[in-house]
Amino acid sequence: MVNFAVLPPEIISLQMSIGAGSTPMLEASAAWSGLSEELSTAADSFGSLTSNLAGQAWQGPAAKAMLAAAGPYAGFLRAAATRAISASSQAKAVASAFEAAKAATIHPLEIAANRNAFVQLVRSNWFGLNAPAIAAAESIYEEFWATDVAAMFGYHSGAAAAAAQLNPFAQLLQALPNIGIGNKGGTGNIGNGNTGGSNVGSGNKGDGNVGGGNIGNSNGGAGNHGDGNIGAGNRGNGNVGFGNTGTGSAPGLNWGMGNHGNSNIGLGNAGNSNRGGGNAGNGNIGGGNTGNNNIGFGLTGNNLVGLGNTYYNTATGQFNFGGLNSGVNNIGIGNSGAGNIGFFNSGQGNYGAFSTGVNLLEPGHPNGLGFGNSGIGSIGFGNTGIGNFGFGNSGTLDTGWGNSGSFNTGGGNAGGATLTGGNTGWFNSGDGNTGAGNSGTTNTGLWNSGNVNTGFGATTDTAADNSGFGNTGVEMSGFFNSATGGAAQGAMSGIGNTASGGSGLNGFSSGLFNTGVSGPIFGNPSGVLSGFNSGVFNNGTGLAGFFSITKLLQNL
Repeated sequence: MVNFAVLPPEIISLQMSIGAGSTPMLEASAAWSGLSEELSTAADSFGSLTSNLAGQAWQGPAAKAMLAAAGPYAGFLRAAATRAISASSQAKAVASAFEAAKAATIHPLEIAANRNAFVQLVRSNWFGLNAPAIAAAESIYEEFWATDVAAMFGYHSGAAAAAAQLNPFAQLLQALPNIGIGNKGGTGNIGNGNTGGSNVGSGNKGDGNVGGGNIGNSNGGAGNHGDGNIGAGNRGNGNVGFGNTGTGSAPGLNWGMGNHGNSNIGLGNAGNSNRGGGNAGNGNIGGGNTGNNNIGFGLTGNNLVGLGNTYYNTATGQFNFGGLNSGVNNIGIGNSGAGNIGFFNSGQGNYGAFSTGVNLLEPGHPNGLGFGNSGIGSIGFGNTGIGNFGFGNSGTLDTGWGNSGSFNTGGGNAGGATLTGGNTGWFNSGDGNTGAGNSGTTNTGLWNSGNVNTGFGATTDTAADNSGFGNTGVEMSGFFNSATGGAAQGAMSGIGNTASGGSGLNGFSSGLFNTGVSGPIFGNPSGVLSGFNSGVFNNGTGLAGFFSITKLLQNL
């Protein structure tokens, strides 16, 4: 509606006539009104119940404290009812503004008649005899245009005025106390172990999140790192799906799984504005394309339409007939990369489908196994990070699902970092925890927003080196983990993990019963680092998954 001033009357009148009309707004108004009535009834019932209990069973200091805590919720329900009825009124106002605008616009048939007359006059304008009539028809058309623009301006003003009268419901949550244990740093949390305000769920760090283990604001789901994401394991803003990673100063807006870039729809795309799977580049539609603005599968180049080496070049107008792959040393169909086995891969060394990953860490070795992976060395599907095992992971060396942090074993963890270690468990936004719903660091248990605690719902920070029991090293959580030797050792979570043999760092593992044996990693030769594992029963360094399965892929 903001562009109505440049739209011709044909468009404005047609859109006003054939659109949904005011019905959706009237239905929304009725729904808000019904919600207001229900909230008012709930507030009265809640207030009556607490009042009766205070006069009968609730006696003593504890009862008074409970009554004081319950009071704000009755007020919240009444305030929410008031805002709901206000929303109902404003929805009616928008509907009225629309009806007024629709009545003021010119009927599409009248505009069509004017344009038809104009065309006929121009076609029969011999020797300029129809010039006055043409000018008159054009003058009427300009009046139509001005009338429609004026109607839309009134509609815009009315709708804007109605929207300005609305008050965000989120402000009400800020006045509420927290419901749950282990919340700190804000109010209005419903759940446990949150750091921030107005979160619904557990282990979130930020404001207005719904779910668990998110870092940022207004996320829905688990393990997201950023703002406004829906799903799990997304990094960036406004992503919908699993394991998407946005890039740039305002990254995100991907829909799907395992996309690396911005505004992609599909899975395993690396670039921007791709539609489909396994595309490397920008603006591609289809699968396994390398380049820009291609339509089809397995194309290499720009502005091509086709499959593999059989395509039509829209830039040159030429046809090319070749094989079904445009890459080299591929086995399958629609691959534009090199050394792939499967379908519609644009990366290198991928076994599966719709993957764009390239093994930059170990050139010449296979990259990944699965589908829709745009990361490096991953097994599974929809991973954008490095060395992950599972699905929807955007971190590094994660085992599980929906992790946007690194070195995690479990699901929905946005926490986990190189210097503080990964989590073992679920929905942790902090680092180095063993358990679930922790927004603090190095905790063993559930819903801790403080640091280095063993238990449940702790909001305080302790001065201890480790949490849990039987751990050897520093910054350890869990049970019976050991990191020894080297310049620094520790940062482990889980149960029964060990790391030794590195002259620099030993530890940084999560999961169960992993054995860190020094090996080359992060550009360092063997003998410097040991650990950095996630998963179960791995033996080596830099492994994710189970029983060292990723090592088998590395050795192919």
